[in-house]
Amino acid sequence: MSSRHPHARELGDFLRARRGRLRPRDVGLEPGGWRKVTGLRREELALLAGLSTDYYQRIEQGREVRPSDDVLEAIAGALGLGDGERRHLFTLARAARRPVPARADRRPERVPDRTRRLLRVTDTPAVVLGRHLDLLDWNPMAEALLGDPTGYPPDRLNMLLLLFDDALTGRRSCPDWERQALDCIGMMRAAVATDPTHPRATAIVGELSIRSAEFRRLWARHDVRESVSGTKTFRVPGVGDIALDWDTYPLPGNPGPVVLVFTAEPGSADADRLRLLASLRATRSAHADERFPQPGR
Repeated sequence: MSSRHPHARELGDFLRARRGRLRPRDVGLEPGGWRKVTGLRREELALLAGLSTDYYQRIEQGREVRPSDDVLEAIAGALGLGDGERRHLFTLARAARRPVPARADRRPERVPDRTRRLLRVTDTPAVVLGRHLDLLDWNPMAEALLGDPTGYPPDRLNMLLLLFDDALTGRRSCPDWERQALDCIGMMRAAVATDPTHPRATAIVGELSIRSAEFRRLWARHDVRESVSGTKTFRVPGVGDIALDWDTYPLPGNPGPVVLVFTAEPGSADADRLRLLASLRATRSAHADERFPQPGR
């Protein structure tokens, strides 16, 4: 296996980031005297995992090495990885064992017509996200919640690019903005694990790394998130702050894109605000139809 294997490099970066976040006391070691590194040394991690320092160092450096599942389990235990991080470790390592494919499957992501119809009849905000967080489709309630996306070029309709857009400063006034950013970054990390050299991922991460010190700091953490569920707070003019739960659902037979649906707890103040948002959207839509009647309507 070539030492230039992209998954091996990504694996090494992930291990270094996780090792750097551990302190000797976290794993029952005495810190000793003056240390050049803030986290664990390679030899300390290797000792905890029951590996030779040279062997572990070669893994971190992305050199010619194919760690077995037993070795990966030992490393995961030494690093104290959670379930999602452990899966991420195995995804990277197993991909690094295989030769780089001559031609990866990078066909454009498409939203099935049935999914588009489902969005239109759903009365709560819902969007379709591509594997690199591109906004592929949305319903009217999502537009009311997130804003009108039609003024953006298609290649700018990306959750990460929008989240770190300096022109959208209002979003940063939300108290949980950094957690939301980490959710998106972690989802992008999971996508990069499946194809580290994908042009879309390279373009998004490259652009944000150049223009945003905040993104560079958070990306360097190597946090990984699985796109399953969470909670997000939105600040909507005329409505106020709405805290909504979000859940993702993979499209059947179409790996990659997911439907992301926002809901509120029934009977809650957030549910009342969501109904107010729906009422305002309907009123604005009716006024727009009166001013600009559409053919056939």
